[in-house]
Amino acid sequence: MLGCVIHGRGDLRVEELPVPEPGPGQALVAVRYGGVCGSDLHYLRHGGVGDFRLREPMLLGHEVVGTVLAYGTASPAGPAPGTAVAVHPATPCGACPECVRGRRTICRDTRYLGSAARFPHVQGGFAARVVVPADQLRPLPASLELRRAALAEPLAVALHAVHRAGDVAGRHVLVTGAGPIGCLVVAAARAAGATRVTVTDLLPAALEYARTAGADTVVRADDPDDPGWPAEADVAVEASGVAAGLETCLRLVRRGGVVVQLGMLPPGPSPFAGNLVVSREIELRGAFRFDAEFDEALRLLAARPALDGLVSAVVPVREAASAFALAADRSRSCKVLLDFGAP
Repeated sequence: MLGCVIHGRGDLRVEELPVPEPGPGQALVAVRYGGVCGSDLHYLRHGGVGDFRLREPMLLGHEVVGTVLAYGTASPAGPAPGTAVAVHPATPCGACPECVRGRRTICRDTRYLGSAARFPHVQGGFAARVVVPADQLRPLPASLELRRAALAEPLAVALHAVHRAGDVAGRHVLVTGAGPIGCLVVAAARAAGATRVTVTDLLPAALEYARTAGADTVVRADDPDDPGWPAEADVAVEASGVAAGLETCLRLVRRGGVVVQLGMLPPGPSPFAGNLVVSREIELRGAFRFDAEFDEALRLLAARPALDGLVSAVVPVREAASAFALAADRSRSCKVLLDFGAP
């Protein structure tokens, strides 16, 4: 079978790999689509994500959907073979203080598909066949097809960020960054009852995708005279992963408002307008991955067929290099999927 393996910075290879066998408690899944994530691009460009550095070859990918093929022995009851499923990529330990307190997203010993956060690395899902814990399978709602379901993981990230912001019903939400995650924050905020969503970005094409997701107002981040700039917002979600985005959030959120840092900033210290946090009593909160929001994401995707418009391209796995190049060019793409073929 074919799989996408990252060997180091700038070294992505589509390789012939052996088909794995499911062991006890595991399921074998025929992957149909895998979404190219910003973290996958970071591994290719920089050899790591934030402080997580590659130390061995790793199968990329954590946004995967496909069909159940088989189970190993002693596996828990799960969707029958032939069922279309999405794969929840996280396996929290369940025993650390964070898990015990219900904060499974920040489990100190979690396993996450396609992540170099621990060593040996957790191999990912960009292969025609993958073995995953059987309890991480989620059957798709009847009205949800596999292509749109591939958005479940990034949408779950967006939903968790909105949950971290608190109650946004009836509020004005500002989102900095209109990449795939930022656009899905728009959809998540809308689903949570936000009455107005403003999105900023440098690229007109990205802002059009934000409109597709439901943004009321889009603003060119490099145009201070753009009439769309709000006087203030109730809540701000920083989804660009750059310090300038955080600066914008802190300056435009209302006094006593909430800013959620969702984008992963570059490694090392990042300057920010800390005095505003103090003098305006702004609450600055982090948002990392997700937990039960994955199931919520599948339900929302089933109810919002228009979100399929965020999938800008589907590329055969053999052309993974061009898929990654396209995904890295935000002037031409939003979410790019790898196609691993029918089972």
